[in-house]
Amino acid sequence: MNKLINYFAVVFYLFFSSNIQAADHSVLNITADDFVIGDADSPVTIIEYASMSCSHCADFHNETLEDLKKEYVDTGKVKFVFRDFPFNYPALAGGMMMRCVPSNVRYDYMNALYKLQKSWVMREHKDTRSELYKIMQSGGMQQEEFDACLSDIDLENDLLEGVMNAQREYNIRSTPSFIVNGVLYSGNKNIKEFRQIIDKILSQ
Repeated sequence: MNKLINYFAVVFYLFFSSNIQAADHSVLNITADDFVIGDADSPVTIIEYASMSCSHCADFHNETLEDLKKEYVDTGKVKFVFRDFPFNYPALAGGMMMRCVPSNVRYDYMNALYKLQKSWVMREHKDTRSELYKIMQSGGMQQEEFDACLSDIDLENDLLEGVMNAQREYNIRSTPSFIVNGVLYSGNKNIKEFRQIIDKILSQ
């Protein structure tokens, strides 16, 4: 089955078959599978839903995230959770790759893929795979590991289920979207906008 067809087949299945399960698992619950930076006891939790092929998501990661990390994450004020919300095959493939690298280097890999986004996000799936592998190979990933990661149906389904849960609970339709202490903020935000949101919460 073509990967893109499989993508929509899984989305269709999840939408109609997991209502009961979703009711028991709010997206606000942080799990062991989540990619998180910051102190677990931070007073502010930001959950980002991003598509790795999205230019606005790249803008956030390239222009704002590091300032946000220095000012709020590294100082114990914010716990930041990264979640995938893939809209197309390149985003799905990139998100899967991030699940297949060690957690201690995932932050660096993720930011590298956003910085190099234009070099690996391609119209043709084979071109995306080829260019994405070049980047992953530069960090030490072997071809067998790369192929196994992209062929992991359980991982793919897990990512797509996360998309459906976010749509169902918060009606997320665009990326990036940020849930800050339970409140949804859609669209890219610069550091000044984040300061306003976070500082207001911290002052309460």
